[in-house]
Amino acid sequence: MLALKQKRLLNQSLPIAIIWLVTGWVFLWTEQAIIGNTSNTPDSAIAITPKVFLFASISVALIGLLVGYIEYGFINKVFKPYRFAIKLLGKFAFYILFMELIVFVTFIIAASIELNTSIGSGLVWNKYSVFFWSITHASTLIQLAFSMLLTLFYVEVSEHLGHSVLSNFVTGRYHHPKTETRLFMFSDMKSSTQIAETLGHDTYFQFLASYYNDLSDAILRHKGEVYQYVGDEIVLTWPHTTKDYAQLSLDCFFAMKDDLAQRQSYYLKAYGIVPDFKAAIHLGEVTTGEIGALKKDIFFTGDVLNTTARLQSECQSFNVDLLVSKDVVDAVSSDTYVFKSLGSVQLKGKTQTVEVFLVNR
Repeated sequence: MLALKQKRLLNQSLPIAIIWLVTGWVFLWTEQAIIGNTSNTPDSAIAITPKVFLFASISVALIGLLVGYIEYGFINKVFKPYRFAIKLLGKFAFYILFMELIVFVTFIIAASIELNTSIGSGLVWNKYSVFFWSITHASTLIQLAFSMLLTLFYVEVSEHLGHSVLSNFVTGRYHHPKTETRLFMFSDMKSSTQIAETLGHDTYFQFLASYYNDLSDAILRHKGEVYQYVGDEIVLTWPHTTKDYAQLSLDCFFAMKDDLAQRQSYYLKAYGIVPDFKAAIHLGEVTTGEIGALKKDIFFTGDVLNTTARLQSECQSFNVDLLVSKDVVDAVSSDTYVFKSLGSVQLKGKTQTVEVFLVNR
């Protein structure tokens, strides 16, 4: 079984593999349309046979997966502090060198398949020498550069919109509004106004960025989707189709708490203040769809969002960090947590009362 982090890496990398496979087929078809029959294939190129086509398709898809793993697992973190233009140029330079190595390996293997001889054969290496100094080599690098730029553009768009949001847009999942059951967590930083006044807006921005970054790993591990960042508030959601979604939301809350506790010394040294947060969790039906004229977004509407927001404001009244509704308690199947009813509460702006619960590990 793959770990959650590896599964996410695989899910993020699959679209890149598809981008590489499709662009590879387009370039291959274009070249073959220009060349015509195999007798016109230049000495610097490899004739396309069924075996070579299969090898090329598998290789290109695997290269796309590899690029995805490198991008999301390593390179994106290295270039994260830099602005878009420097990030794009830096990544592009790295990948061009990386692609040259890939071209070398795949060409040698493909040439040995075409010539039906071993990789160490002089015929194979002579063919590579001809290829290296040919227009075919330059054409191959241009093709790879195009695929790479398309990949980097996709990664940047995905990073800004969110992987799940981009996937939903591409697949058209919510092009027509749908009614579905979702769980929401509204988390709000404690004493944020006072912290902002103490730090000043520039330092507070860096503080907030560190805070969001330190919570992200727990969110990823527990399959949460960030719906919105609203100032110092994060709105997370889980679709009911996710296995153990209610349990995951509770696990996520405490994992977020634990991760902040482990970073306490960093925050004290850098800012002199340690962030903390309170949250509420509730579930119910929402209508989900694409909305917006100048900027498209996946939007949720339903009473569950208003109730969760009101529920979160009650944390201060009860002096607790987490409140959940009875619907959430009923959806948790394990005995990991102990729930204590605090009674039914008349939430602000609501006509019906909601039974709320305290959660202990």
